[in-house]
Amino acid sequence: MAKRVYQVWKGSNYFFLGGRLIFGPDAKSLLISLLLIIVPVTVFCVFVARHLRHEFPSYNAGYAILVVAIVFTIHVLVLLLLTSARDPGIVPRNSHPPEEEFRHEFSASVEGGRQTPSLQFPRTKEVIVNGMPVRVKYCDTCMLYRPPRCSHCSICNNCVERFDHHCPWVGQCIGLRNYRFFFCFVSSAMLLCIYVFAICALYIKVLMDNNQSTVLKALKESPASVVLMAYCFISLWFVGGLTGFHLYLISTNQTTYENFRYKAENRINVYDLGCVNNFMEVFCTKVKPSRNNFRANVQEEEPRPPLPTTREAEVEMGEDHRAKVEDDLEFGGDLLKISQRHNIEDIEAEIRSRGSDVHHHNSSEADSVLGSDRRAPNVQADIRNSSWGRRSGSWEIASEVVGMKSNVTESRSHVSPKEQYQ
Repeated sequence: MAKRVYQVWKGSNYFFLGGRLIFGPDAKSLLISLLLIIVPVTVFCVFVARHLRHEFPSYNAGYAILVVAIVFTIHVLVLLLLTSARDPGIVPRNSHPPEEEFRHEFSASVEGGRQTPSLQFPRTKEVIVNGMPVRVKYCDTCMLYRPPRCSHCSICNNCVERFDHHCPWVGQCIGLRNYRFFFCFVSSAMLLCIYVFAICALYIKVLMDNNQSTVLKALKESPASVVLMAYCFISLWFVGGLTGFHLYLISTNQTTYENFRYKAENRINVYDLGCVNNFMEVFCTKVKPSRNNFRANVQEEEPRPPLPTTREAEVEMGEDHRAKVEDDLEFGGDLLKISQRHNIEDIEAEIRSRGSDVHHHNSSEADSVLGSDRRAPNVQADIRNSSWGRRSGSWEIASEVVGMKSNVTESRSHVSPKEQYQ
Protein backbone atom coordinates (compact mmCIF):
# COMPACT_ATOMS: atom_id res chain seq x y z
CA MET A 1 0.00 0.00 0.00
CA ALA A 2 1.37 3.37 -1.05
CA LYS A 3 2.21 5.78 1.73
CA ARG A 4 0.89 9.31 1.94
CA VAL A 5 2.94 12.46 2.03
CA TYR A 6 2.28 13.19 5.71
CA GLN A 7 3.54 9.71 6.63
CA VAL A 8 6.98 10.34 5.12
CA TRP A 9 7.15 14.05 5.94
CA LYS A 10 10.71 15.13 6.77
CA GLY A 11 9.70 18.06 8.94
CA SER A 12 9.13 17.95 12.69
CA ASN A 13 5.36 18.33 12.45
CA TYR A 14 2.57 16.21 13.92
CA PHE A 15 -0.41 15.21 11.78
CA PHE A 16 -3.92 14.25 12.85
CA LEU A 17 -7.05 13.04 11.11
CA GLY A 18 -5.14 11.49 8.24
CA GLY A 19 -3.05 14.55 7.45
CA ARG A 20 -5.92 17.04 7.61
CA LEU A 21 -4.48 18.83 10.64
CA ILE A 22 -0.83 19.78 10.96
CA PHE A 23 0.80 20.99 14.17
CA GLY A 24 4.27 21.95 15.21
CA PRO A 25 6.55 19.76 17.32
CA ASP A 26 5.56 21.70 20.45
CA ALA A 27 1.84 21.10 19.98
CA LYS A 28 1.52 20.09 23.63
CA SER A 29 1.87 23.73 24.59
CA LEU A 30 -1.41 24.28 22.78
CA LEU A 31 -3.14 22.46 25.61
CA ILE A 32 -1.82 25.05 28.05
CA SER A 33 -3.20 27.84 25.88
CA LEU A 34 -6.57 26.12 25.78
CA LEU A 35 -6.63 25.81 29.55
CA LEU A 36 -5.65 29.45 30.00
CA ILE A 37 -8.72 30.41 27.97
CA ILE A 38 -11.33 27.83 28.92
CA VAL A 39 -10.78 27.70 32.70
CA PRO A 40 -11.13 31.47 33.35
CA VAL A 41 -14.18 31.72 31.10
CA THR A 42 -15.81 28.76 32.85
CA VAL A 43 -15.22 30.39 36.24
CA PHE A 44 -16.64 33.62 34.88
CA CYS A 45 -19.80 31.98 33.56
CA VAL A 46 -20.43 30.01 36.76
CA PHE A 47 -19.58 32.55 39.47
CA VAL A 48 -20.21 35.89 37.77
CA ALA A 49 -22.37 35.87 34.63
CA ARG A 50 -24.89 33.40 36.08
CA HIS A 51 -25.75 35.81 38.93
CA LEU A 52 -26.39 38.64 36.49
CA ARG A 53 -29.14 36.90 34.55
CA HIS A 54 -31.92 38.66 36.46
CA GLU A 55 -30.21 41.94 37.18
CA PHE A 56 -31.31 43.45 33.88
CA PRO A 57 -34.92 42.36 33.33
CA SER A 58 -35.52 44.47 30.27
CA TYR A 59 -34.95 42.47 27.09
CA ASN A 60 -33.30 39.75 29.23
CA ALA A 61 -30.01 41.59 29.02
CA GLY A 62 -28.62 39.47 31.84
CA TYR A 63 -28.74 36.38 29.62
CA ALA A 64 -26.96 38.29 26.86
CA ILE A 65 -23.93 38.68 29.11
CA LEU A 66 -23.64 34.93 29.48
CA VAL A 67 -24.26 34.22 25.80
CA VAL A 68 -21.75 36.81 24.64
CA ALA A 69 -19.07 35.32 26.87
CA ILE A 70 -19.66 31.81 25.54
CA VAL A 71 -19.83 32.84 21.89
CA PHE A 72 -16.79 35.07 22.15
CA THR A 73 -14.82 32.27 23.77
CA ILE A 74 -15.78 29.87 20.97
CA HIS A 75 -14.68 32.51 18.47
CA VAL A 76 -11.27 32.77 20.13
CA LEU A 77 -10.85 28.99 20.23
CA VAL A 78 -11.71 28.67 16.54
CA LEU A 79 -9.12 31.30 15.65
CA LEU A 80 -6.60 29.47 17.80
CA LEU A 81 -7.34 26.23 15.96
CA LEU A 82 -7.09 27.94 12.55
CA THR A 83 -3.74 29.36 13.54
CA SER A 84 -2.29 26.19 15.01
CA ALA A 85 -3.73 23.37 12.90
CA ARG A 86 -3.13 24.59 9.35
CA ASP A 87 -0.22 24.81 6.98
CA PRO A 88 1.46 28.15 7.74
CA GLY A 89 2.96 28.37 4.26
CA ILE A 90 5.51 25.56 4.13
CA VAL A 91 7.65 25.52 0.98
CA PRO A 92 7.97 21.94 -0.33
CA ARG A 93 11.54 20.81 -0.07
CA ASN A 94 13.39 19.35 -3.04
CA SER A 95 14.54 15.76 -3.10
CA HIS A 96 17.82 16.79 -4.78
CA PRO A 97 19.79 20.02 -5.19
CA PRO A 98 19.22 22.25 -8.23
CA GLU A 99 21.22 20.36 -10.85
CA GLU A 100 21.87 23.36 -13.08
CA GLU A 101 23.49 25.34 -10.30
CA PHE A 102 25.53 22.32 -9.25
CA ARG A 103 26.93 21.51 -12.69
CA HIS A 104 27.85 25.14 -13.30
CA GLU A 105 29.75 25.43 -10.04
CA PHE A 106 31.40 22.04 -10.54
CA SER A 107 32.72 22.82 -14.02
CA ALA A 108 33.97 26.20 -12.87
CA SER A 109 35.86 24.56 -10.02
CA VAL A 110 37.54 22.07 -12.36
CA GLU A 111 38.51 24.68 -14.96
CA GLY A 112 39.87 26.89 -12.21
CA GLY A 113 42.55 24.32 -11.47
CA ARG A 114 41.43 23.43 -7.97
CA GLN A 115 42.79 20.09 -6.78
CA THR A 116 39.57 19.16 -4.96
CA PRO A 117 36.32 20.12 -6.75
CA SER A 118 33.73 21.91 -4.63
CA LEU A 119 30.13 20.75 -4.39
CA GLN A 120 28.95 24.03 -2.87
CA PHE A 121 26.21 26.19 -4.34
CA PRO A 122 26.14 29.96 -4.52
CA ARG A 123 24.95 30.88 -1.06
CA THR A 124 22.85 33.80 -2.27
CA LYS A 125 21.37 35.24 -5.41
CA GLU A 126 19.37 38.35 -6.17
CA VAL A 127 15.75 38.66 -7.29
CA ILE A 128 13.74 41.76 -8.11
CA VAL A 129 10.86 42.71 -5.77
CA ASN A 130 8.87 45.88 -6.51
CA GLY A 131 11.72 47.10 -8.71
CA MET A 132 14.35 46.60 -5.99
CA PRO A 133 16.98 43.85 -5.78
CA VAL A 134 16.47 41.44 -2.89
CA ARG A 135 19.01 38.81 -1.90
CA VAL A 136 17.67 35.32 -1.21
CA LYS A 137 19.59 32.52 0.44
CA TYR A 138 20.04 28.86 -0.35
CA CYS A 139 18.70 26.40 2.23
CA ASP A 140 20.89 23.32 2.64
CA THR A 141 18.13 21.40 4.45
CA CYS A 142 15.34 21.98 1.93
CA MET A 143 17.78 22.15 -1.03
CA LEU A 144 16.19 25.24 -2.58
CA TYR A 145 16.59 28.97 -2.83
CA ARG A 146 14.13 30.50 -0.39
CA PRO A 147 11.55 32.86 -1.83
CA PRO A 148 11.68 36.47 -0.60
CA ARG A 149 10.59 36.86 3.06
CA CYS A 150 10.94 33.11 3.54
CA SER A 151 12.99 31.66 6.38
CA HIS A 152 13.77 28.21 7.72
CA CYS A 153 12.24 27.46 11.12
CA SER A 154 14.70 25.48 13.20
CA ILE A 155 11.89 24.15 15.42
CA CYS A 156 9.58 22.85 12.69
CA ASN A 157 12.47 22.16 10.29
CA ASN A 158 10.62 23.73 7.38
CA CYS A 159 11.03 26.76 5.15
CA VAL A 160 7.97 28.99 5.69
CA GLU A 161 6.81 31.75 3.36
CA ARG A 162 6.60 35.22 4.90
CA PHE A 163 7.96 33.77 8.11
CA ASP A 164 6.98 35.91 11.11
CA HIS A 165 8.01 33.81 14.11
CA HIS A 166 7.42 30.47 15.78
CA CYS A 167 4.84 30.91 18.51
CA PRO A 168 5.12 28.36 21.35
CA TRP A 169 1.68 29.34 22.68
CA VAL A 170 -0.03 28.07 19.54
CA GLY A 171 2.57 25.38 18.80
CA GLN A 172 3.00 26.44 15.20
CA CYS A 173 4.96 28.73 12.89
CA ILE A 174 3.31 32.00 11.95
CA GLY A 175 3.61 32.60 8.25
CA LEU A 176 1.85 33.57 5.07
CA ARG A 177 -1.24 31.36 5.44
CA ASN A 178 -2.02 31.79 9.15
CA TYR A 179 -0.76 35.26 10.08
CA ARG A 180 -4.21 36.78 9.60
CA PHE A 181 -5.77 34.24 11.97
CA PHE A 182 -2.97 34.70 14.47
CA PHE A 183 -3.54 38.44 14.66
CA CYS A 184 -7.30 37.94 14.97
CA PHE A 185 -6.71 35.41 17.73
CA VAL A 186 -4.45 37.74 19.72
CA SER A 187 -6.71 40.76 19.30
CA SER A 188 -9.83 38.70 20.16
CA ALA A 189 -8.13 37.34 23.27
CA MET A 190 -7.38 40.94 24.25
CA LEU A 191 -11.02 41.90 23.78
CA LEU A 192 -12.13 38.85 25.77
CA CYS A 193 -9.87 39.90 28.67
CA ILE A 194 -11.35 43.40 28.58
CA TYR A 195 -14.89 42.00 28.48
CA VAL A 196 -14.38 39.65 31.45
CA PHE A 197 -12.63 42.36 33.46
CA ALA A 198 -15.44 44.84 32.80
CA ILE A 199 -18.26 42.42 33.68
CA CYS A 200 -16.50 41.41 36.91
CA ALA A 201 -16.22 45.06 37.88
CA LEU A 202 -19.91 45.50 37.03
CA TYR A 203 -20.84 42.56 39.25
CA ILE A 204 -18.95 44.07 42.20
CA LYS A 205 -20.81 47.32 41.62
CA VAL A 206 -24.11 45.44 41.64
CA LEU A 207 -23.19 43.74 44.92
CA MET A 208 -22.35 47.11 46.46
CA ASP A 209 -25.70 48.59 45.39
CA ASN A 210 -27.79 45.61 46.46
CA ASN A 211 -26.19 45.20 49.90
CA GLN A 212 -25.37 48.83 50.52
CA SER A 213 -21.86 47.77 51.36
CA THR A 214 -18.38 49.01 50.70
CA VAL A 215 -15.99 47.84 48.00
CA LEU A 216 -14.11 45.69 50.47
CA LYS A 217 -17.24 43.81 51.53
CA ALA A 218 -18.30 43.35 47.92
CA LEU A 219 -14.91 41.88 47.04
CA LYS A 220 -15.23 39.46 49.95
CA GLU A 221 -18.64 38.33 48.68
CA SER A 222 -17.24 37.53 45.22
CA PRO A 223 -13.64 36.34 45.44
CA ALA A 224 -13.96 34.83 41.95
CA SER A 225 -14.41 38.32 40.56
CA VAL A 226 -11.22 39.48 42.26
CA VAL A 227 -9.22 36.57 40.87
CA LEU A 228 -10.61 37.03 37.36
CA MET A 229 -9.90 40.76 37.37
CA ALA A 230 -6.31 40.17 38.46
CA TYR A 231 -5.86 37.44 35.84
CA CYS A 232 -7.31 39.59 33.04
CA PHE A 233 -5.21 42.57 34.08
CA ILE A 234 -1.99 40.56 33.84
CA SER A 235 -3.01 38.84 30.61
CA LEU A 236 -3.95 42.16 29.07
CA TRP A 237 -0.35 43.32 29.26
CA PHE A 238 0.73 40.37 27.12
CA VAL A 239 -2.03 40.09 24.53
CA GLY A 240 -2.60 43.85 24.47
CA GLY A 241 1.07 44.61 23.93
CA LEU A 242 1.30 41.88 21.28
CA THR A 243 -1.74 43.32 19.48
CA GLY A 244 -0.27 46.81 19.43
CA PHE A 245 3.09 45.55 18.18
CA HIS A 246 1.52 43.61 15.32
CA LEU A 247 -0.64 46.60 14.39
CA TYR A 248 2.60 48.49 13.90
CA LEU A 249 4.09 45.63 11.85
CA ILE A 250 1.04 45.42 9.61
CA SER A 251 0.98 49.17 9.02
CA THR A 252 4.61 49.07 7.87
CA ASN A 253 4.36 45.67 6.14
CA GLN A 254 7.03 44.00 8.24
CA THR A 255 7.33 40.66 9.96
CA THR A 256 8.60 40.08 13.47
CA TYR A 257 11.67 38.34 12.02
CA GLU A 258 12.45 41.28 9.72
CA ASN A 259 11.87 43.85 12.44
CA PHE A 260 14.26 42.28 14.91
CA ARG A 261 16.91 41.23 12.40
CA TYR A 262 17.08 44.18 10.02
CA LYS A 263 16.18 47.04 12.34
CA ALA A 264 19.80 47.84 13.19
CA GLU A 265 20.86 47.70 9.52
CA ASN A 266 18.50 50.50 8.42
CA ARG A 267 17.44 48.60 5.32
CA ILE A 268 14.88 50.00 2.93
CA ASN A 269 11.57 48.15 3.26
CA VAL A 270 10.78 47.18 -0.32
CA TYR A 271 7.47 45.59 0.75
CA ASP A 272 5.86 48.72 2.21
CA LEU A 273 2.86 49.69 0.05
CA GLY A 274 1.45 52.35 2.33
CA CYS A 275 -0.58 51.94 5.52
CA VAL A 276 -3.96 51.31 3.88
CA ASN A 277 -2.63 48.95 1.24
CA ASN A 278 -0.65 47.08 3.85
CA PHE A 279 -3.80 46.40 5.90
CA MET A 280 -5.65 45.44 2.72
CA GLU A 281 -2.91 42.95 1.85
CA VAL A 282 -3.23 41.19 5.22
CA PHE A 283 -6.99 41.18 5.75
CA CYS A 284 -8.64 41.62 2.33
CA THR A 285 -6.73 39.24 0.09
CA LYS A 286 -7.53 35.62 -0.51
CA VAL A 287 -5.51 33.14 1.48
CA LYS A 288 -3.23 31.27 -0.89
CA PRO A 289 -3.82 27.53 -1.14
CA SER A 290 -1.31 25.23 0.45
CA ARG A 291 1.61 24.15 -1.70
CA ASN A 292 1.53 20.73 -0.03
CA ASN A 293 -1.04 17.97 -0.41
CA PHE A 294 -0.34 16.00 2.73
CA ARG A 295 -2.98 13.38 1.94
CA ALA A 296 -1.66 12.60 -1.54
CA ASN A 297 0.12 9.36 -2.26
CA VAL A 298 3.89 9.54 -2.46
CA GLN A 299 5.00 9.56 -6.08
CA GLU A 300 8.11 7.58 -6.86
CA GLU A 301 10.59 9.75 -8.69
CA GLU A 302 12.33 8.55 -11.82
CA PRO A 303 15.98 7.68 -11.21
CA ARG A 304 18.18 10.62 -12.01
CA PRO A 305 21.69 10.37 -13.40
CA PRO A 306 24.10 10.51 -10.49
CA LEU A 307 25.95 13.75 -10.06
CA PRO A 308 29.73 13.52 -10.25
CA THR A 309 31.26 12.82 -6.88
CA THR A 310 34.45 14.25 -5.54
CA ARG A 311 36.36 11.00 -6.22
CA GLU A 312 35.18 10.91 -9.84
CA ALA A 313 36.14 14.52 -10.25
CA GLU A 314 39.62 13.82 -8.91
CA VAL A 315 40.03 10.92 -11.36
CA GLU A 316 38.89 13.14 -14.21
CA MET A 317 41.32 15.83 -13.14
CA GLY A 318 44.10 13.21 -12.94
CA GLU A 319 43.41 12.13 -16.51
CA ASP A 320 43.48 15.74 -17.67
CA HIS A 321 46.77 16.22 -15.83
CA ARG A 322 48.33 13.17 -17.51
CA ALA A 323 47.15 14.35 -20.90
CA LYS A 324 48.72 17.72 -20.22
CA VAL A 325 52.03 16.07 -19.22
CA GLU A 326 52.01 14.00 -22.42
CA ASP A 327 51.46 17.13 -24.46
CA ASP A 328 54.32 18.84 -22.66
CA LEU A 329 56.62 15.86 -23.32
CA GLU A 330 55.70 15.84 -27.00
CA PHE A 331 56.39 19.55 -27.22
CA GLY A 332 59.71 19.03 -25.42
CA GLY A 333 60.63 16.33 -27.94
CA ASP A 334 60.08 18.77 -30.77
CA LEU A 335 62.36 21.28 -29.06
CA LEU A 336 64.94 18.52 -28.60
CA LYS A 337 64.98 17.75 -32.31
CA ILE A 338 65.40 21.39 -33.15
CA SER A 339 68.31 21.74 -30.72
CA GLN A 340 69.94 18.59 -32.15
CA ARG A 341 69.74 20.00 -35.63
CA HIS A 342 71.42 23.21 -34.54
CA ASN A 343 74.19 21.30 -32.72
CA ILE A 344 74.94 19.21 -35.83
CA GLU A 345 75.23 22.28 -37.98
CA ASP A 346 77.58 23.90 -35.43
CA ILE A 347 79.88 20.82 -35.46
CA GLU A 348 79.97 20.74 -39.28
CA ALA A 349 80.87 24.42 -39.36
CA GLU A 350 83.68 23.85 -36.86
CA ILE A 351 85.08 20.99 -38.97
CA ARG A 352 85.03 23.13 -42.11
CA SER A 353 86.76 25.99 -40.34
CA ARG A 354 89.56 23.75 -39.08
CA GLY A 355 90.03 22.18 -42.50
CA SER A 356 90.29 25.58 -44.20
CA ASP A 357 92.89 26.70 -41.64
CA VAL A 358 95.13 23.69 -42.39
CA HIS A 359 94.82 24.34 -46.18
CA HIS A 360 96.77 27.59 -45.89
CA HIS A 361 99.83 25.76 -44.41
CA ASN A 362 100.14 22.59 -46.44
CA SER A 363 98.68 21.57 -49.77
CA SER A 364 98.79 17.90 -48.91
CA GLU A 365 96.80 18.57 -45.84
CA ALA A 366 94.43 20.65 -47.92
CA ASP A 367 93.74 17.70 -50.17
CA SER A 368 92.89 15.59 -47.18
CA VAL A 369 90.69 18.29 -45.74
CA LEU A 370 88.99 18.82 -49.11
CA GLY A 371 88.36 15.13 -49.14
CA SER A 372 86.74 15.49 -45.81
CA ASP A 373 84.65 18.38 -47.09
CA ARG A 374 83.55 16.29 -50.03
CA ARG A 375 82.32 13.72 -47.58
CA ALA A 376 80.48 16.39 -45.57
CA PRO A 377 77.07 15.85 -47.17
CA ASN A 378 77.34 12.15 -46.52
CA VAL A 379 78.56 12.78 -43.00
CA GLN A 380 75.71 15.18 -42.42
CA ALA A 381 73.23 12.64 -43.65
CA ASP A 382 74.86 9.98 -41.51
CA ILE A 383 74.87 12.26 -38.51
CA ARG A 384 71.20 12.94 -38.89
CA ASN A 385 70.53 9.21 -39.05
CA SER A 386 72.85 8.44 -36.17
CA SER A 387 71.80 7.97 -32.61
CA TRP A 388 71.62 11.26 -30.70
CA GLY A 389 70.22 11.17 -27.22
CA ARG A 390 70.29 12.56 -23.70
CA ARG A 391 72.14 10.89 -20.86
CA SER A 392 71.90 12.67 -17.55
CA GLY A 393 71.42 16.02 -19.26
CA SER A 394 74.53 15.72 -21.62
CA TRP A 395 74.68 15.07 -25.34
CA GLU A 396 76.38 11.96 -26.84
CA ILE A 397 78.14 12.65 -30.16
CA ALA A 398 77.90 9.95 -32.81
CA SER A 399 80.94 7.81 -33.60
CA GLU A 400 81.17 9.15 -37.19
CA VAL A 401 81.82 12.67 -35.98
CA VAL A 402 84.42 11.49 -33.46
CA GLY A 403 86.25 9.51 -36.18
CA MET A 404 86.22 12.44 -38.54
CA LYS A 405 87.67 14.67 -35.86
CA SER A 406 90.48 12.18 -35.15
CA ASN A 407 91.41 12.11 -38.87
CA VAL A 408 91.77 15.85 -38.89
CA THR A 409 93.99 15.68 -35.83
CA GLU A 410 96.21 13.02 -37.37
CA SER A 411 96.62 15.05 -40.57
CA ARG A 412 97.75 18.05 -38.51
CA SER A 413 100.31 15.86 -36.72
CA HIS A 414 102.20 15.25 -40.07
CA VAL A 415 103.05 18.89 -40.57
CA SER A 416 106.81 19.58 -40.11
CA PRO A 417 108.03 21.95 -37.46
CA LYS A 418 109.44 24.24 -40.21
CA GLU A 419 106.10 24.52 -41.90
CA GLN A 420 104.44 25.19 -38.55
CA TYR A 421 106.99 27.95 -37.95
CA GLN A 422 106.17 29.49 -41.33
